[in-house]
Amino acid sequence: MKLYNIKDNQERVSFAQAVRQGLGRKQGLFFPETLPEFDNIEQLLSESFVARSSKILSALVGDELSPEQVNSMVEAAFQFPAPIKQVKEDVHALELFHGPTLAFKDFGGRFMAQSLAAVSDGGRITILTATSGDTGAAVAHAFYDMDNIDVVILYPKGKISPLQEKLFCTLGKNIHTVAVNGDFDACQALVKQAFDDEALRQEIGLNSANSINISRLMAQICYYFEAFSQLPESKRDQVVVSVPSGNFGNLTAGLLAKAMGLPIKRFIAATNVNDTVPRYLDTGEWSPKPTIATTSNAMDVSQPNNWPRIEELVKTKGWALEMLAKGAVTDEQSAQTVKELDDLGYLCEPHGAIAYRVLDDQLEDGETGLFLCTAHPAKFKEVVDEILQSDIELPAPLAKHASMPLLSSEMENDFSSLKLLLRKVASQ
Repeated sequence: MKLYNIKDNQERVSFAQAVRQGLGRKQGLFFPETLPEFDNIEQLLSESFVARSSKILSALVGDELSPEQVNSMVEAAFQFPAPIKQVKEDVHALELFHGPTLAFKDFGGRFMAQSLAAVSDGGRITILTATSGDTGAAVAHAFYDMDNIDVVILYPKGKISPLQEKLFCTLGKNIHTVAVNGDFDACQALVKQAFDDEALRQEIGLNSANSINISRLMAQICYYFEAFSQLPESKRDQVVVSVPSGNFGNLTAGLLAKAMGLPIKRFIAATNVNDTVPRYLDTGEWSPKPTIATTSNAMDVSQPNNWPRIEELVKTKGWALEMLAKGAVTDEQSAQTVKELDDLGYLCEPHGAIAYRVLDDQLEDGETGLFLCTAHPAKFKEVVDEILQSDIELPAPLAKHASMPLLSSEMENDFSSLKLLLRKVASQ
């Protein structure tokens, strides 16, 4: 698999290099030189989740890893389902929260861990990532207690749900969690600064586990195919997919699935009031505003990292950006939608509710709607309980960590402090 740096097209790397390196020069994202296209989609959809995903990922990786290696990696990573649930006629929820940390990022985090193990040269690695909630837990659990790998996770202090925080800030060992006095965009900016420091990168073997890393993004392609495989064949030609969007990795993966042959009719980018992309699609002007804290905190992102990949894909495929529908939803609207879904017999949380709200508003006659549910409602227990006047039972993974003490340190939004921390972790 050959990839190039979107910001510096002269930088070309292999899959192994991209996985180990994370980001390219000038903080550029890596993008595949070519994408495989499947012309036997119905045959592919008839296979099991693991078998199909192995074929998709092996086609992407190419001859760097054998099909047998890739299959073994997928078997280890995808040990849980991605079911669709019918919410009402012609509208289905794609549930991506059945993994160990109850969020869609389990797919990408676990496949990245397998990928890094497969391409590692045996040297010590320090993974640095920023999280707005779910990435941290998925990465922490995927890499927990792995030899020669330290993980440093930055998150905005007081701006993720208490249960999200408990799920990844209670592990210890090689997992180091840091509450930053700032928002998610500040955490993300610190990560980018670290990757721009070439001496630091070399010194500590720096890598990223955000959806910056191509292996995470590749894994997410697979559950779009899985969702289609569960739809009746008669419903597969008019499918509209609504994606709750923060850092835009999930939507990027869906568009890649379409580019590889999955017949998705159109996509909807659904955001909360941090609506940089919807405004950009309306006006053509990229004008991020200060990030606003919302009840859908995993989407509280004003400068989404993966947007350049979407623009690159649209350009290389000759698509028009206008193909993307969009919508922004307030906290009040998402709360009302959680109630509406509950009345339909479906328990949801604010992120999935935002995707449903925009989908239901825009779905046309004859279309089949699919909205992504990216986290278990119990991860946002305080918010959902207040909206529904309920008491959601905690699933076992959350119940286990809820009573454990937090192990996080705190840090100002300051790069020199981060450098000291990273060097300390790498020297232990």
